[in-house]
Amino acid sequence: MLQELRIENMALIDSLQLDFSSRGNGLAVFTGETGAGKSIILQAINLLAGSRGASSWIRSDCDKAVVEAFFGVNDNQGEIFKLLAENEIELDEDCIIRRIFSKDGRSRFYVNDRLVTARLAAELTENLVNIASQHDHQQLLVPRRHIDFLDTFGELWDRRKEFEKAYSRWQLLLARLNELREKEKDKEQRRDFLSFQLREIHDAGITPDEDRELAQERGRLKSSTTLGELAGKSYELLKDRMLEHLALVRKNMEQVASLDESAQSLSDRIVSACYEVEDLKSALRDYMDSIPTDPRRLEQINERLSLLKQLQRKYGPTLDDVLEHAGKAEEELASLDSMEKQIAALEQEQEELKKAVWDQAKDLSAARKEAAEKLCAAMRQELATLSFPQAVFEVAMTGFQERDREILQAKGIDHVEFLFSANPGEPVKPLAKVASGGELSRLMLAMKCLLARRDQVNTVVFDEVDAGIGGKAAEAVAKKIGELSRHHQVLCITHLPQIAAAAHEHFMVEKSVEQGRTVTTITNLGREERVMELARMLGGDTLTDQTVAYARELVDSNPMFMDP
Repeated sequence: MLQELRIENMALIDSLQLDFSSRGNGLAVFTGETGAGKSIILQAINLLAGSRGASSWIRSDCDKAVVEAFFGVNDNQGEIFKLLAENEIELDEDCIIRRIFSKDGRSRFYVNDRLVTARLAAELTENLVNIASQHDHQQLLVPRRHIDFLDTFGELWDRRKEFEKAYSRWQLLLARLNELREKEKDKEQRRDFLSFQLREIHDAGITPDEDRELAQERGRLKSSTTLGELAGKSYELLKDRMLEHLALVRKNMEQVASLDESAQSLSDRIVSACYEVEDLKSALRDYMDSIPTDPRRLEQINERLSLLKQLQRKYGPTLDDVLEHAGKAEEELASLDSMEKQIAALEQEQEELKKAVWDQAKDLSAARKEAAEKLCAAMRQELATLSFPQAVFEVAMTGFQERDREILQAKGIDHVEFLFSANPGEPVKPLAKVASGGELSRLMLAMKCLLARRDQVNTVVFDEVDAGIGGKAAEAVAKKIGELSRHHQVLCITHLPQIAAAAHEHFMVEKSVEQGRTVTTITNLGREERVMELARMLGGDTLTDQTVAYARELVDSNPMFMDP
């Protein structure tokens, strides 16, 4: 359960640390004037659960805000241990989740000082805290969400996830089968088309980099006249006087070396250079002989390059892409030959998987029907304690027949809707048509109380669960929340003194101006402070002796409200 909650630089809070470690199960309430900042507590927990954090929530003179929660984890919370183990995060009966979000919109999540994904932080938070906000009340008005409530109550999520996996495999197999069937319809046409492409590429006899080599050769052919003239002039210069002079230079330097040993190295270099020039003359002559001059060859190259460009426009920007396309065409042709066998094998596999999926769907549906009966009975008991002594709550379930498999959904074959009647003699109708705001609040409270007893979450947060109720109904809601707090840690943001009077701890949220800045502070109230806050909630700013006396009576008559 939640031991500590720390908030820094968020909204109107500079620095806040709430310590809940002094007691285990119990009820802690947060009260205060409208706009004082009570919702900040809920926002902080929602931020840990992965909700979007606006940069405007960060204090104006700060670059970042921090929300950190310290949870104690017990052996019954196996899902927490599993998530941490899967992500190799150490756990020593404590789980610390921290989120840092900055003005540039970026967020970082940490679990036990280990940087983690937002998804993991959200999964952990959802398994540690159950939040019931006014938004959750509205979920009861959405029939498609009712099946989720039922599966949670019936502890059917593991079976539902297994069904979803089988359903997903079936859908993927059906998609593959339908794809092959479509190909089968056009198989011969596709075969002819692929054969034509393959033949066209094979007949071209393409070799890698052929286009580049041909382009180089074409360049030489276009410049052959200029190349011949330049090379010929150079050859004539080497052949005539230069070689005669080089022979004389070589002879003279050999004689110099015979007379002066110190000139031997220079003589060797000059002699070597003379021979090199003679070799270059021969190489230049060979190059002149190799210069292409056939105009028919240029025409052949242009035709070949034109063919290669045409293939590249059809099958890929490069010749390698063209050759790769040919390889894929060969593979597809081979698959077309075996398509009938593939379809037959997939059809058999699909039939077997379909039967397994429908068997799982029927089993899940049967379990839901059993859970629905229990939920109806449990909700009637819960509602009776919430000033609905004769209310009727029913779960309407309609299932699809196997012939309607095309409308089978990932959630199964069931359509679930909650029906309700608060008044004797009135028929049950969908919640959206009959439930008022106050009735909806109590319905959600009853549902949350039932679900809280079944899940592994030890901490429940109620955000203004008292919306739209008062009088006797408010007292019933206060009693119900008090019952839940006997086996859960309950945090409740409320405006009702009846609920605040049922608390073990009472925190007052106030807004004030300090050094020219508005700040929100949260104070854990003592006995007399609690009396005065209850009096304010009862009578507003104008307090009378009677109001204070009634507030004191609420404190004295509620043993849970006594100081520990």
